[in-house]
Amino acid sequence: MDARNEIREFLTSRRAKLAPGQVGLPAFGGTRRVPGLRREEVALLAGVSVDYYTRLERGNAGGVSDTVLEALARALQLDETERAHLFDLARASQTGVRRRRRAQQRIRPSVQHMLDAIAGAPAFLRNGRLDLLAANQLGRALYAAHFDSPAQPPNTARFVFLDERAENFYIEWNRVTKDVVAILRGEAGRDPYDRELSDLVGELSTRSELFRSLWATHNVGRHDTGVKHMRHPVVGELHLTFESMELVADPGLTMFVYTAEPGSKSEQALNLLASWAATPDQEMIDGDHEEQPRHRSGA
Repeated sequence: MDARNEIREFLTSRRAKLAPGQVGLPAFGGTRRVPGLRREEVALLAGVSVDYYTRLERGNAGGVSDTVLEALARALQLDETERAHLFDLARASQTGVRRRRRAQQRIRPSVQHMLDAIAGAPAFLRNGRLDLLAANQLGRALYAAHFDSPAQPPNTARFVFLDERAENFYIEWNRVTKDVVAILRGEAGRDPYDRELSDLVGELSTRSELFRSLWATHNVGRHDTGVKHMRHPVVGELHLTFESMELVADPGLTMFVYTAEPGSKSEQALNLLASWAATPDQEMIDGDHEEQPRHRSGA
């Protein structure tokens, strides 16, 4: 991915989302050929010349100051994640450093031991490209459909867009697709020259029309905490709260831990999943399995 193109398309997409009335401006005269603010309106709001803003929107961010970027973020009403993305893109476009293909990320034994020590809760480790790099036993059981993919390492984005089981597994699949693309967009801003990320985006763009359309929106987001709604083929519906923790000693790696509300049906289902995962042949006893509602698991 080219950082100059990324900053150009991001700024264009953000001003297209705003109308003059939203920012307290009267509409300039003439019929608007495209939706959103015009360049001169953004320049006025940010306190810069039209020529200077035009140069920035064309991807020429060389020498742009933090003060100007802050002014642009306010003018375009960027949220905190979008603001950080703008700063990331500006830094990347200024340095222009092309990073080589990275060696496969190695998980330190102590990190795997920590994952395994988390009992009763699914836990896993991922990078910014959404590769699932390690998990404890319950984490692998929860995301078994992700881990059994022939493409390695398993990747959440690849599963969501290319695996027919995803729409059944994720109860809010439509929202998940948007979240996944927003996360990848944010990662592309932090490291637009990540070759593996470019390869992943290229693969998904080629094989999924939905991914292409969502990628073109240039929406960015983070996924640090929240609730996941899943339909597991073995234990049924699960509604799990998740928290994330970045590993300071391993930049770019984040640990996620899922928990169920005490006394809830999700806690019961999670306990059942833990029993299933601990069974050597992973076959539930007939009585326990028959108590669970039947769900289509996909193929």
